[in-house]
Amino acid sequence: MTPSPEAFDRVEHPGRIEELLNALARPGGAALALEGRDSDPLPVVLAEFEPGRVLVLDVTALGERVGKLRRGLGFRLVGQGDGGMVRTPLLKAIRVQEESGRHWLHCAYPGELEWQQRRDAFRAALRVGMEASVLVRHEESGVSGLGDLRDLSLTGCRVELVAGGLNDELEDERQLLLEITFPDGSRFKSAARARHLKADPGRGTVSAGFEFETPDPAQERRLWFMVREVEREAARVAGGDRTDLAASSLFRPAAPAPLRAHPNSRFPVPPMVDRLAPSAAWLDTQMLALRQGEHVDAVQLSRQAERLLELQEEDREGLLFATRCLNNEPLLVRHGLGVAVHLLDFARARDMPRALCKALTAAAMVHDLGKALLPRELLALPVLDERQHRWVQGHVPLLLQRLDTCGWLSTPVVQAVVRDINERLDGSGYPHRRDGDELSDLARLASVVDVADILSRQRPGREPWSITDIHRWLEKNDSRFDAQWVARYQAHFGRWPVGCLVRYPDGLIGRVASLDEQGLPVRVRLRSDDGGWLDGEALTRRGEPESSLPAPAD
Repeated sequence: MTPSPEAFDRVEHPGRIEELLNALARPGGAALALEGRDSDPLPVVLAEFEPGRVLVLDVTALGERVGKLRRGLGFRLVGQGDGGMVRTPLLKAIRVQEESGRHWLHCAYPGELEWQQRRDAFRAALRVGMEASVLVRHEESGVSGLGDLRDLSLTGCRVELVAGGLNDELEDERQLLLEITFPDGSRFKSAARARHLKADPGRGTVSAGFEFETPDPAQERRLWFMVREVEREAARVAGGDRTDLAASSLFRPAAPAPLRAHPNSRFPVPPMVDRLAPSAAWLDTQMLALRQGEHVDAVQLSRQAERLLELQEEDREGLLFATRCLNNEPLLVRHGLGVAVHLLDFARARDMPRALCKALTAAAMVHDLGKALLPRELLALPVLDERQHRWVQGHVPLLLQRLDTCGWLSTPVVQAVVRDINERLDGSGYPHRRDGDELSDLARLASVVDVADILSRQRPGREPWSITDIHRWLEKNDSRFDAQWVARYQAHFGRWPVGCLVRYPDGLIGRVASLDEQGLPVRVRLRSDDGGWLDGEALTRRGEPESSLPAPAD
C-alpha cells in the first residue's frame, strides 16, 4: 500500500523527473500499485522511457492482472530514488502488447512525480519462498520466542511469532532484543519495542509490529541494504522466469536454519511436548485475543479439544508428562492444559462418553482464561486483601460472557468446570459461594483436579508443593473437597503420578515418565545437567522412591 498523498512533495522539474525515473529503472527499483487496491505494490520493470512522451513497462510478472490494465484500470509506479520514495500520478495504459512471451505496457510520460524523503515509510515485504527468522528476547526475564520476518523497513519490522511466553512483554511494549537471521547466515541485532499486535488463535500465532530503538548510523546503513535486498529478491521471486535480476545474497542458503523450538528448554524435549505445543500456542493467542475484545473461538476450541483427545489415545503417559515441560508458557496456559489433560485422563478411565470427555477437556482448557482480562499487576501479587480477592473472583463471570459463542459446549459442563470449579463443599468458594448440595459430581471432581494442579506449580510468591503434601492437604480439607473424589483421584494417578519429581534412597532425583501396573516408576528423566533418562534394571534395583519433591516446570 502506498503512503498517503500528504506525505509526498511534488516534483515538476523535467531534469529531476528524469533523474528519479532513472532510479526506478534500476533492477528491482519499481513496483506497480493498482488503483483502489489496498494491497502491496506488484513487481514490474521500467524497461525504458522517452522524456515527455512515453514509459514502457515490462508487466509480465503481473499475470492475469495484465488484462485489467489493458481494460483501463489505473495504476501508479512506486519505488525508491535519491534516498526517498517516488510515486507517479495515476497512469493508464495506452496499449499492452505481447512479444516473445512478455507483456509490454506503454503509458504516457508523467508531467510530475511525488517524492517522499522519509525512506522509512516503505516496508519491504517478504514473498512466499523468502524466509528469514527472528529471535525475540526479553533480556531481564530471559523469555524468548522465534518467528518469521514478514516485512522490514528502516524503522521497524513485522514478525509472525509462534505464541509462547512473550505476550506480556509484547503488550507492555517493553524493550526487547531482536535478532534477524537470513538464509546466508547474515544477522542483524537491534533493541526494539512492539507497537502493534494482532492475535491469530486459529494458527496459534501473533503478528507483532516492532519499532527499532534509535539505530546508529552503521545499523541504518545495514538496514537500508537489507530493505533494498528484500525488495529486489521479492521482485525476482515474483518475476518467475525473469533473468534480469540476480538473486540477493541474503537469501542464498549458506547456514543451517536456527533452532525453532523451545529456545529456553533446560533439558531435551520429549516428542509429545512438540505435539502439545500447538494447543499451548492457541491458548496463549486466545488470551491475547480476549484482551483485544474478542470472544473464545468456538471452532478452534473444539479442534484443540479433539487434538488432546487424540494425543491421549495415542500416548496417555507421554501427554501427562508433557504438561510438566511447558516451561516457556504463561502460568494460565500451563495450568489450563494441566487440568484439561488430567481431567480427560480420569474421565477416560471411568469410560465417560467421548462427547462428554471432549466437553470436559475444552472447558478445562479455558476455565481460568478470564484472569487474562484482569490487570497483570493484580495477578502478580503474592498476597491479596479482601477487595483484591473479590476483584480476582470476577474472572469467572468475565469468561462466561466470552463463551457465548461456544454453543456446542453443554451447559452442565460449563457450569461444573467453569462456573463452579472454584466453589467448595462448605460454601467458602467463589463466585457464588455454593455449598455441597448445589455442586454436581463433575464440579466436585473438577475442583480436586484444579487444586492439585495449581498447588504443584510455581506461582507469584508461592513455591510449588510436592505431590505428597498435596494429597495430605486434600485429605485434611475434607470439609471443602469431596473425600470420595479425592480418594478416586489419588487411586487413579497413584502415589507417584506421571510428571511428579521423586527422590530415591541413593539420592537420585528424576521426574516420573511411566508407571508399572503396581504404580511404581519404570522410567524417569534425571534431574541432572544432561537431563537423561533412566529405566529398566538400572531403575528397578533402586526400589521405590523415598519421597516426592516440589517440582517447578523444567
